[in-house]
Amino acid sequence: MSTHQNKHGEKVNMEVSKLNFIKDGAIRLPPGFRFQPTDQEIVFQYLIRKVFSCSLPAAIVPEIINICKLNPWDLPGEWEQDRYFFSKNEGKYGSTRPSGDGYWKETGFDKQITSRCCNNNLITRKKEIIMGMKKTLVFYKGKPVNPGSTTRTCWIMHEYRLVHSTYSPKMSSNDKVMM
Repeated sequence: MSTHQNKHGEKVNMEVSKLNFIKDGAIRLPPGFRFQPTDQEIVFQYLIRKVFSCSLPAAIVPEIINICKLNPWDLPGEWEQDRYFFSKNEGKYGSTRPSGDGYWKETGFDKQITSRCCNNNLITRKKEIIMGMKKTLVFYKGKPVNPGSTTRTCWIMHEYRLVHSTYSPKMSSNDKVMM
């Protein structure tokens, strides 16, 4: 804790701590600030730190238990903005994940999130190491058992997960961040 004098000469206590921008389960940034991390920043600055219980750059990503069980319109935050959440996947579902009024369906191929190897070994120095994967899911209204009666919506979720590699410590494959 530190103190400084305000413009009236009064001493004011200043607490230096990690900023918390989550209010009512949604991100609330001061005017003029944006949270638009790259795929690499999501994996290396947030997801890895969350998995290993390290401090995050800012307490800006709330945690929701099993996010795929929720309808997209039930998630906290404003619809017009990208929203970010930590969640653990139960892992018992295949390419579809049921929610209240529909399901999230995996689409396309997983994108690899890589990092350049930075050691002195000449063989691996220029090698890109796969540290994470990005999966895209689309929300469909209706039940997946009857595909003819489902409707594809404009709701999209990106799921980021860490991968096991010979260069990374062992970690749970259930640790994920949803966007």
